Amino acid sequence: MGNKEDSNACMPSVAIAPGETIKENMMFLGMNQKELAARLGITQKHLSNIINGNASITYETALRLETVIGASAQFWLNLEMNYQLTQARLKAQENLDEDMEILKKIPYKAMSDHGWVEKTSDRRERVHHCRNFFGVANLNAVRLSYAVAFRKHKAMKTISDYGVYSWLRKAEIEGLRLDVERFDRSKLKSLIPTFRKLTLEDPEVFYPELVRLCAECGVALVLIRYIPNTSLCGATMWRNNRAILALSNRGKRADIFWFTFFHELAHLLHHQGKEFHINYHEEHEADSEARNYMISEKEYRAFIENYAYTVKTEIVSYSNTLGIAPSILVGRLQHDGYLEPHLYNDLRPLFEIDHP
Repeated sequence: MGNKEDSNACMPSVAIAPGETIKENMMFLGMNQKELAARLGITQKHLSNIINGNASITYETALRLETVIGASAQFWLNLEMNYQLTQARLKAQENLDEDMEILKKIPYKAMSDHGWVEKTSDRRERVHHCRNFFGVANLNAVRLSYAVAFRKHKAMKTISDYGVYSWLRKAEIEGLRLDVERFDRSKLKSLIPTFRKLTLEDPEVFYPELVRLCAECGVALVLIRYIPNTSLCGATMWRNNRAILALSNRGKRADIFWFTFFHELAHLLHHQGKEFHINYHEEHEADSEARNYMISEKEYRAFIENYAYTVKTEIVSYSNTLGIAPSILVGRLQHDGYLEPHLYNDLRPLFEIDHP
């Protein structure tokens, strides 16, 4: 890193165009711009552009300058090359300064703790690793790179935009690694009853099967570690003509996992096009569809109206009748205020799945 610091310390603060040297020689030779342009066989305007750094010295122009002024063509080409290189270095430094500011917004520690980027305290190295991670030349391009619909936890007020972008980028990377078939919306919809049955299984059984079934429908299902202050539960996106359905480990309870899965499934089934954008209607609609995929409104109302919905054994029995995990019904009852948030959480198991 010492060499980089020395290099930056010696870098000029401005780029001096070769035109300055041309002007010095004009004065030495007693020529004005009109006469030099005539001797070079170029227009006065073109010579003015070269002098002011708005036009480059070409091989042909360098040879003409060699003849008229006397310095070698290589000398003039070197001046031009150094000018262009210094301009590029100054631009790169300007971009680096901008990226250093953006870096402050990126949750680098959380990303490195997850193993997404290398651990380092050097800010320049962090910028470099982040550029590679996001696949951008400059970090100011990150914000423009994503058009997705993602479900945000309503209780969270502080959202880290670059935390969201980091999470989405990791989902994109992992999703593109999976081998999936061509997207088939009809087949995906036909598997909803199968997905419901999988809610009865343990994570080590249902998750690999869920990944396999989604892949057969052209959906890359990935579970991505949660990034603090993002409130992300899930997202859907399209890359390389494939759908990526990403889930966060936020919450780590079975009903939250399944609700988010069916929520993102609703986006894929009901919202046309290859880019999803956030809007209230779509998010509200996806929530409604997700609830109905798991327990239809008719089945849910029948339970509320005809059963002792606050009794644990009744919840378990009715869930078994529907062929769905009791955690799904408990979570919905808690959400709708029919159950206190602390009741029957033993029916909402915590679980851990290996994920990137």
